Amino acid sequence: MKCIILDDEPLAIDVLRDYISRVPFLECGGAFRDPLRALDFLRNHVCDLIFLDVNMPGLTGIQFLRSLARHPLVIFTTAYSQYAVESYEYEAVDYLLKPIEFERFCRAVNKAYEAFLMKSYRAEAHGDTQKSLLVKSGTGFHKIDLDEILFVKGTGNYVTFVTTQRKILSLVTMKQASQMLPPATFLRVHKSFIVNLSHVEIIEKEKIKIGEHFIPVGRIYRSAFFRQIKKA
Repeated sequence: MKCIILDDEPLAIDVLRDYISRVPFLECGGAFRDPLRALDFLRNHVCDLIFLDVNMPGLTGIQFLRSLARHPLVIFTTAYSQYAVESYEYEAVDYLLKPIEFERFCRAVNKAYEAFLMKSYRAEAHGDTQKSLLVKSGTGFHKIDLDEILFVKGTGNYVTFVTTQRKILSLVTMKQASQMLPPATFLRVHKSFIVNLSHVEIIEKEKIKIGEHFIPVGRIYRSAFFRQIKKA
């Protein structure tokens, strides 16, 4: 995973360079103190991840990010915690407070690597051509054939992918799970359930049957479900 550093402090750059060199899946493409030089680099080079200082003179990290039409994954780095909330509005992978400890750095880049893998996988298998799904569970990734998924059940910040062969628990939200699945086949029918329409066997007003499972159909999802099931 190729990354760059943008930080106006030489010492902070040295620390990040050292940390990056210890992580096998990271490759530092450059370190910049001037945001304009970083912008020029991004126009001509591939970059998967930016370590971006928030508080820089002239152009803040937030302003730098706003200037990009499309931006890579971002880990913000700063000595000021008050920027944390605003940084997450830009879907930052993580927010590191200086001085940054290596253990905390590792947790952040592991999250970035997982996001990078998921993003790459979706780019290869998108739309109606998608045949499988890469799901993180624990410390590993599981490849699931879409045809085998019966339904997805959400509980808090976790979902369970229930397939014809197994159950896989993953730390994603229902919204994220919906975005991972092709909408032509998978439909949310309840705040806690997404179903594979091709496996629906019995349809009633307030529930459907898939295998041995009875899935509730929420009132606000009912009209969309019946419209979609007629097309399936």
